[in-house]
Amino acid sequence: MKNEKCKICRRLGMKLFLKGERCLSQKCPIVRRSYPPGIRGKRRGKRRLVPLSEYGKELGEKQKLREWYNLKERQFKKYVKEVMEKRGRVEDIGELLIEKLERRLDNVIFRLGLASSRIQARQLVSHSHFLVNGRVINIPSYQLKKGDKIRLCPSSLKKTIFRNLILTLKKHKPPSWLKLDAEKIEGEIIGKPSIAEAAPPAEISAIFEFYSR
Repeated sequence: MKNEKCKICRRLGMKLFLKGERCLSQKCPIVRRSYPPGIRGKRRGKRRLVPLSEYGKELGEKQKLREWYNLKERQFKKYVKEVMEKRGRVEDIGELLIEKLERRLDNVIFRLGLASSRIQARQLVSHSHFLVNGRVINIPSYQLKKGDKIRLCPSSLKKTIFRNLILTLKKHKPPSWLKLDAEKIEGEIIGKPSIAEAAPPAEISAIFEFYSR
């Protein structure tokens, strides 16, 4: 359903910007209905007096980050577990988790401004619209590294969805670890993602606590 993503934001009580430009407009459902979805959602939200348990809080933080990066539970859990196994061997596993999520190809496409949302970025990558170092990569989870170059396939330039892309990119400012050439519709990994710049909408430590149970 087209409004399913909007219901996720309303259920979690915050904007996760899952639908691109619509989330920035007054059409965003959470602006008009800032209470949980459902016929009695508004009343339920006002009457909730019992605070959430620690488990409930941790679950909520996990859901926020998972939805923000547009991942299925199994995939997200795999990232978290892989990072948790390195506890004690790296300085900050929270930083490492965000770095892995930010280096996903679909996320980089979004961060470069080549797609209006991570959902759209995932679809465009799956449809083979992008080249990584001159080779078509259609795996959204593909992990990019410093020096990798991403560009739009020449054959995709004629597609309606990319018609005004250059104009859009000229107004877009990517994070500091990415370099964007709007004219060439090309991006490059020039640094390392950080929690501070990624600004995730969740408490990362709570997510590790959730999966430690």
